[in-house]
Amino acid sequence: MKKLIRGIIQFHETKRKGYEETFSKLALGQKPDALFIACSDSRVAVNVFASTDPGDLFVVRNVGNLVPPHGNPGGTGTAAAVDFAVDKLGVADIIVCGHSDCGAMHAHVKGQEALPEGSLKSWLEMGAGPEARGLDVNEASRRNVIAQLGHLRGYPAVARALRERGLGLHGFWFDIRHLEVLYYEETARKWTVLDGKDGERILKVIEKKP
Repeated sequence: MKKLIRGIIQFHETKRKGYEETFSKLALGQKPDALFIACSDSRVAVNVFASTDPGDLFVVRNVGNLVPPHGNPGGTGTAAAVDFAVDKLGVADIIVCGHSDCGAMHAHVKGQEALPEGSLKSWLEMGAGPEARGLDVNEASRRNVIAQLGHLRGYPAVARALRERGLGLHGFWFDIRHLEVLYYEETARKWTVLDGKDGERILKVIEKKP
């Protein structure tokens, strides 16, 4: 808490003036480019690894970067955010971002029966699923991202936006130790590091889509 408050003081005294114009515009409304669904893990710092600015992303963070299947009564908060981002904000893309050493995926690798009891168990049951048992944690995390993209397609607002305006769905995976972001190439069914070469190639593919 001390670090947080001191950081706010530092921002107020030394950085606030440089952001005044940006936030004056943002005070009139938001128009984010994408909905970014990430894990609550404190190490997943999208503003660092994606160099984003205020107003770029509408962010949802929860344990395990989960998107509950449409209609699941335990996932109304995330579901509401998805509907709001797609229907009200008109985001062009949705990104589900997993990461290495994910605590939620550690639980899945041990098996469904090992999930902690209570509300956390109910939530995590919407994750990677029984097929994650025995996998490497990072492999389970990547499979979990793909599973959540599948859940998104079951949302009426998402299905409509995919059909009518070419909404993009994307899977990211953040390697904390190596500071690399991987992108899921759905057609090839593989994960690719977003470096200068492959990142530009993937970007061209995305830009060609309607």
